[in-house]
Amino acid sequence: MNTKQWSVTLYLMTVAATLGAVLILGIVVAAVIFHSASILPTELLGRYEEGMLMGEIFRRFSFWAYAMAVIILAFEGNEYRRQRRDKWAIMSALLAVATLLMFAAVYVPKILSMQAEGADATASEAFASLHSASELDFKLLAVALIVLFVRRMQLMFLPSAGKV
Repeated sequence: MNTKQWSVTLYLMTVAATLGAVLILGIVVAAVIFHSASILPTELLGRYEEGMLMGEIFRRFSFWAYAMAVIILAFEGNEYRRQRRDKWAIMSALLAVATLLMFAAVYVPKILSMQAEGADATASEAFASLHSASELDFKLLAVALIVLFVRRMQLMFLPSAGKV
């Protein structure tokens, strides 16, 4: 493989890893954390404590989200600069970056801040609304990463895909 193929392959691996992390966090980890009473012999954690655990998991994921936003911007910016432009790749990359940054820089800090205020704050309508918005953001992120991954795969392996 040439340098271009290696860079695209590494890029695709990071996009796929991020998609995998988003799916695992949203589908598996959240389900286990928030249904711990059905798994453990006794109820050790309340909803607030489960939320604290999930918040810490998402806080740690935020570091990867920031890094991934930079990686996507760098790779797609380089592609754009080299006149290898594709509207689907650009749109999905921009959506992925926007949702990554919204999640890491807005939703996670606000949720952690409300959790620090105590259980009453997390039982509020404002918290429920914030949480719903963060879930929507995560779903949009997953869709953006899927589109970005598929489109970049097409552009790399199907020579005619770039002539749309």
